[in-house]
Amino acid sequence: MRRIDKSWKTDWKPRRAEWRARKKAGEIDTARLGPPNGFAMLPWLLMGMGAFSHLLQGKTDNPWIGGISLFIFNSLYIYVVFRAFDKRSRESTSTRVALVGLGLITGFMSVRYGGPWLLFWMLLALATGSVLRGRHVGRAMLALAVTAGVIAGVKDGWGAINVAYGTLISGLVTSAILTLAETVQELRETRQELARTAVEKERLRFSRDLHDLLGHTLSVIVVKSEAARRLAPRNLEAALSQVTDIESVGRQALTEIREAVTGYREGSLTTELDGARSALSAAGIEPVVRQSGPPLEPQTEALLGWVVREAVTNVVRHGSGTTRCTIAVEGTREQVRLEITDDGRGEGAGDGAGHGAGADSADGTAAAPTRTGTGLKGLTERLATAGGSLTSGPGPHGGFVVTAQLPVTARESTAAA
Repeated sequence: MRRIDKSWKTDWKPRRAEWRARKKAGEIDTARLGPPNGFAMLPWLLMGMGAFSHLLQGKTDNPWIGGISLFIFNSLYIYVVFRAFDKRSRESTSTRVALVGLGLITGFMSVRYGGPWLLFWMLLALATGSVLRGRHVGRAMLALAVTAGVIAGVKDGWGAINVAYGTLISGLVTSAILTLAETVQELRETRQELARTAVEKERLRFSRDLHDLLGHTLSVIVVKSEAARRLAPRNLEAALSQVTDIESVGRQALTEIREAVTGYREGSLTTELDGARSALSAAGIEPVVRQSGPPLEPQTEALLGWVVREAVTNVVRHGSGTTRCTIAVEGTREQVRLEITDDGRGEGAGDGAGHGAGADSADGTAAAPTRTGTGLKGLTERLATAGGSLTSGPGPHGGFVVTAQLPVTARESTAAA
């Protein structure tokens, strides 16, 4: 005798337990249904079973005409409701023509036969409600209900009230439910799009912060390491001081990177100016800092701090021949202006964010230094979003000039950008 495999009786138990655990954890959303479609409208065709029964029992005059009419009605109904769930198909001329044809065949059957054939008005209302949206639904349903009520009143007397009421409610409820379903679907898609946008925004914020943080910090570490190497043979104490600064800069960088990762980093203009003095002095460049005007808002300070960090990093990295760098902050009640000027030649290849090497021109002279890449480009976007501007280019007397202008109260949305 062949042995029957009954292992399925034990296999389904752990699978069901796993399914329940995933459902509890939210990995499976049983309440989330897919978008509605034409199949949801097909069961309502059972309302026409009374008319079909009359055909089979021979209670209908001219059964061939009734049978053909019933076939045409069902065909048009299925065609209309399946096209009703796609906006382009729903609004097409062929769908509207089919809906008009459905109305004509409904009027013909109800006038000719009456009785259970009057229920086709409700099916017509369902098809109409699945196609129409907006303010036209109420008028269309009222017109159908009145027409159905008049015909039913002639054919069925007081039963016309039920036919008219059923027609009106069927169309209005169908249109309302489908409109709500479409709205929910749009909201779901909008939520997903907002989530994607938030992820992209956070990714952009992190990449900008990481670029600015590491670019500045590594440049300072390199400059101070070179200074320590030069000082070590003749002045060990000064070299150790530079090493101590390197350690301090490294620890500060770790803190700033952690804050950038968590999204809570707030820049400070005062801190960046102090860091700029230290970095420029270590590179053998004389720092000159001038600051005037009223206190600034935190958002404005943060943005100007990023500009100081980026510009000074470029001077230290690529400001060949630079001996002096001037940082001037001038504020009024409405606007603050930051200008960073160096007297270097702008030579040396950068990372795309600093002084670029100017190509030789046709007459053999060195072209003016240029500045391109992600560093200043990202800052330009930030300041533009805050209602300000950032310009950079060769100075009138040589060197390089970076100028930033911002309203005193920068928009908060840029602080975390």
